Amino acid sequence: MADNVASLFRGTAAHSPSMAALARESDGVGPIDFCIPCNPYFPTPGMFDELAGRLREIITYYPSSADTITAELCALLQLPPSCVAMGNGSTELITWIDHLLVRESLAIPVPTFGRWTDQPMETGKRVDMFPLMESNGFALDPAQYIEFIRARGTRVAVICNPNNPDGGFLSRRAVVNFMDQLQDLDLIIIDESFLEFADAESDPSVVEEAVLRPNVIVLRSLGKNFGLHGIRFGYLVANPALAGKIRSMLPKWNLNSFAETVVFMLKEHGAEYMESLHLVRRDRLDMARQLSALPGLTVYPSQGNFLFVRLPVGAEGTVVRDRLLSEHRILVRECGNKIGSSSRFLRLVVRPETDVRRLVSGMEQVLYGSRRGAAVPELGTGTSYSSGTAAVDRLISETNGVGMPLAAQAAAMPSLPPAQTWPGPAPAQAPTGMPGLVPAPAPAAAMMPPQQQPAARMPAPAPQQQPMPAVAQMPGVAQMPGIAQMPGVAQMPGVAQMQPAPQMQPAAQMMPQAPQMSAVAQMAQMAQAAQAQAQRQQAPIPAVAQAPSPAAQAQARSMQPPPQAPAMPAMAPAPAAGLGQTGMPGLRNRGLTAAQVRGRTEPEPTPAPQPTGWPAAGAMYNQVG
Repeated sequence: MADNVASLFRGTAAHSPSMAALARESDGVGPIDFCIPCNPYFPTPGMFDELAGRLREIITYYPSSADTITAELCALLQLPPSCVAMGNGSTELITWIDHLLVRESLAIPVPTFGRWTDQPMETGKRVDMFPLMESNGFALDPAQYIEFIRARGTRVAVICNPNNPDGGFLSRRAVVNFMDQLQDLDLIIIDESFLEFADAESDPSVVEEAVLRPNVIVLRSLGKNFGLHGIRFGYLVANPALAGKIRSMLPKWNLNSFAETVVFMLKEHGAEYMESLHLVRRDRLDMARQLSALPGLTVYPSQGNFLFVRLPVGAEGTVVRDRLLSEHRILVRECGNKIGSSSRFLRLVVRPETDVRRLVSGMEQVLYGSRRGAAVPELGTGTSYSSGTAAVDRLISETNGVGMPLAAQAAAMPSLPPAQTWPGPAPAQAPTGMPGLVPAPAPAAAMMPPQQQPAARMPAPAPQQQPMPAVAQMPGVAQMPGIAQMPGVAQMPGVAQMQPAPQMQPAAQMMPQAPQMSAVAQMAQMAQAAQAQAQRQQAPIPAVAQAPSPAAQAQARSMQPPPQAPAMPAMAPAPAAGLGQTGMPGLRNRGLTAAQVRGRTEPEPTPAPQPTGWPAAGAMYNQVG
């Protein structure tokens, strides 16, 4: 498979190679499919067994007419047959809509399903493409789209809801308002091919509006919802005149026997079909959660049965796609050939958890595995991807290059006045998790050996203060009798290490310039002065080579200002309002929540009881249970 992967994709214009072509290149066993957006839970194994048992009959004989199959489907959906036209897949219906109803121009938001751009261009129509902005999460603004249509003078407008490939969703109210604002257009087409996988609303379809309006067509898919792309069947709903115009142009036997068999089986399997939709919606949330944990990967909110993801900076989608297929047998949809997208985007179909774990493992190895062959290059010396940077990478990606880079934002922040540094080891700081931000250097005192560090949490002595010599090193002090037993002197620095000299000298010889007083009085004065100085400093002071005379000491003490209370450490400023996990004002770790993935801005609705049969007419497409 590895040798032929690139050639298989080069041979396709706007789509991936077929699963049959991939299977032929891999000994008849295809890869795990994250490309084709079908329902993995329907039909049920029992339904497949029934189809297999009737295979000879199905492929041997002609099917019934399209009118017979359409009537059966309409009875199931409780729609009037005159308002429905069934086609051999939705692409056949798009083709006939273009040939019969699009006269000069068509507007479509991009990126989107390729046939909505390619088909009108192939027949010479002007296609006005309204770009969905990456900086806005590819969300469609209906008001801006209407302004675009008016400015271009477009006569046909299309909305895909949810949109393919990003899964963007518009509420039913927004779609109805869109149709109201453009009543004068030749045609409005609402493509609801993936709407049954949405759960943002209980009944988001506008098929009932289409039946009553003169210029609206709603397109629906059966292959995607039922997981049967190979059967090729879909339908449209419109007023009888529009639907009849399309239906009159379709071949008599445009629907095959497989489509007929499945349509007539559906009425017995309504409950299983509804359950399959619930399972897909559940898997979509779980898959979005797992993919969001990959560093640098952006996952956009989706209401389809697929997720639109942006690869990390430096990753090329075609390389990731080819390596996933050749090394891990995983097929993904690289979106570089979609108008309005690029090779940095993949569309990943929602699949069960077991398959998702294999996808995530394969992407981890391809994107970050061995750095030499990783699709994501090394960020820089000493910096590499880790789970701690994933939120920041997603945050940067959401700016779409419009906002300031993260480093520039940090540089533009107003600097805070530095707090007073205390001479001692700086307290440990929690890591910020922000790439490119490093902690401030510790004070010089914190890097000194422990025996040389000054006492912690005390200010440095004033410059004008004269250092006091250690008592043990003062001339003649060690020889004085009873010095170690004097109150407060034993605790002075150096006293414990004093050793008496073999001969003692008179105190008068030691301090010839001192006033006449007894040796005990002189010593008491010196001890009190030394104790007061030690209390002011509370730190070991290095000894000097020669001690000053008591008179000089007394004069220095008289000139010293009164001791001041230690300065209080500067208080850290309170966090700014809106400070998020990134540590930068106004920026938050905007990880995807379940409500965001579902496209929801309000609490989850209370689940309703599951229907026992096929969905009722009032909520035939989307009963949330």
